[in-house]
Amino acid sequence: MKRSIARSAIVSAGLIGLVAAAGAEQTLQRDDIAHPASRIDLRNLNDAVKQIQQGQEIFRRDTFGDEAFWGETLRLHEAIAGRANGGVGPGLSPKAALALGLKVDVAALPSRLRNDLQGGKVDLDSPATTLALLKLDAVVGVRGFFDDSGRRLRSIGITCALCHSTVDNAFAPGIGRRLDGWAARDLNVGEIIALAPNVQPLVDLLSIVDPTIDAATVRTVLRSWGPGKFDAELLMDGKAFRPDGKPAATLLPPAFGLAGVNLHTWTGWGSVTHWNGFVANLEMQGQGTFFDPRLNDSIKFPIAARAGFGDVRRTPDLVTEKLAPLHLYQLSLPAPRAPRGSFNVAAAKRGKEVFEDRANCARCHVPPLFTEPGWNMHRPDEIGIDGFQAERSPDEHYRTAPLKGLWTHGKGGYYHDGRFATLEDVVDHYNRHFALGLSSMEKADLVQYLKSL
Repeated sequence: MKRSIARSAIVSAGLIGLVAAAGAEQTLQRDDIAHPASRIDLRNLNDAVKQIQQGQEIFRRDTFGDEAFWGETLRLHEAIAGRANGGVGPGLSPKAALALGLKVDVAALPSRLRNDLQGGKVDLDSPATTLALLKLDAVVGVRGFFDDSGRRLRSIGITCALCHSTVDNAFAPGIGRRLDGWAARDLNVGEIIALAPNVQPLVDLLSIVDPTIDAATVRTVLRSWGPGKFDAELLMDGKAFRPDGKPAATLLPPAFGLAGVNLHTWTGWGSVTHWNGFVANLEMQGQGTFFDPRLNDSIKFPIAARAGFGDVRRTPDLVTEKLAPLHLYQLSLPAPRAPRGSFNVAAAKRGKEVFEDRANCARCHVPPLFTEPGWNMHRPDEIGIDGFQAERSPDEHYRTAPLKGLWTHGKGGYYHDGRFATLEDVVDHYNRHFALGLSSMEKADLVQYLKSL
């Protein structure tokens, strides 16, 4: 953790240096106009940088006290440790964990361990190695809590980074430098939860809408999600499957490029910080305060209404004071630029003209946000799809998804549920729905432009 804080300080040294000039007034430059910066300006800037650093730490490592649920209640840590290490069952080896989409932060690994990994001297089939990685705080988005001896895993918690970070695979597949804000499209959330020895709390909630449900059925539902998907509404409305029989889970969205974007999720719900509070309290099962009386609708949200999710107040509150810095950190994450060579530059230039003119994509995906400023929502019929997922949200609309960084999260498909496998499929859909009459070349150029964003 100390290494991480040091790295954060280095990253923001330029801004901190601006602020650290011992009370003297400084000059901030914008183009050719000089603006003297007052002490208040510098103090505000310094405070913002500190909050962003704090937010990074929260995003990566804060469980909001959710280990009380994932560990003490579901006993997920016992399944990870395995029988040989004081838990139950075979345990979760690093090889199996990587196969489930969990990632390892190479910066958390001592140099000797890195050398041993490269030399094939580390047993990746042993759950004991997984425990060692947890002790190093090296598993992205997962925190292990050990007893006083440091040998026995006594609980487990999760952080925001579990679903909204990945790594660059610089060291090995699944092992590399953190990429915060990226959608964890390799992560099989449902399969991981299904490992828990005790899923009775989920059974109890879902029995509100289906009194016959049992643990085996809950595990079947969880395992139906597949990699890169999660069903945030399942414990609100109990709808595990769509009318066509496919899982109701949706793709994990990125958490970067959200500055200037109003609504955060596929179907709106609320702002970025509203969703942070929703997830920290109701999905991660943290210990905090959350208020959204829309969840009191017993017709739309029968489980949430019965369970009182519209007004949650736990003591001590381990969430609320962290929402501001967490929000600032997320807003500071830019959408990553498309790598050179990943798209055809000339075609993308032509595609930009199609985007802004013939196809009129820019009417909703307004540059440079690539979503609408304001209430960026549309009815299902406006975009030519069914309303199942929209109807699971308070406003029953779909959000205009920001397009920057689109190239990072194509795995699993496009739209909220991955119904379109490729960008070509997305373009074909809109070409039909709006009767655009785009030629094959125009469609191909438009795809290259989308890849370039």
